Amino acid sequence: MSKSLILTILIFAIVLFLSIFYLLRKGRIPVKYALVWLFCVLLILLVSIIPNLMVHLANLLGFELLSNMVLSLFIAILLFLTLVLTVMIAGQKKKTTLLIQEISILKAEVDEVKHEKTK
Repeated sequence: MSKSLILTILIFAIVLFLSIFYLLRKGRIPVKYALVWLFCVLLILLVSIIPNLMVHLANLLGFELLSNMVLSLFIAILLFLTLVLTVMIAGQKKKTTLLIQEISILKAEVDEVKHEKTK
């Protein structure tokens, strides 16, 4: 792996880590979402720290160029993130539906009590 590619990957990982840390400090993302992103940063750092591992893995998987392997790895990471975030959004949707149902029940009970008091 060329030194310029290693440096580019390392810089990307550092910028991503700092961005996640900034968003966490400002309270823009919850910790559970940040952990997913930090896991991806860890994978990216691992790639930049142990470049020979990527060379051997690229040869094993049949990639002709290491840059193709890196690009494929980034695409895999993005697909993983998409899957994890989709699962989290689905969970939030279930919680929102349950909350709406509970609020509707409470509103109906409050309206019933108000109606009884006016009689």
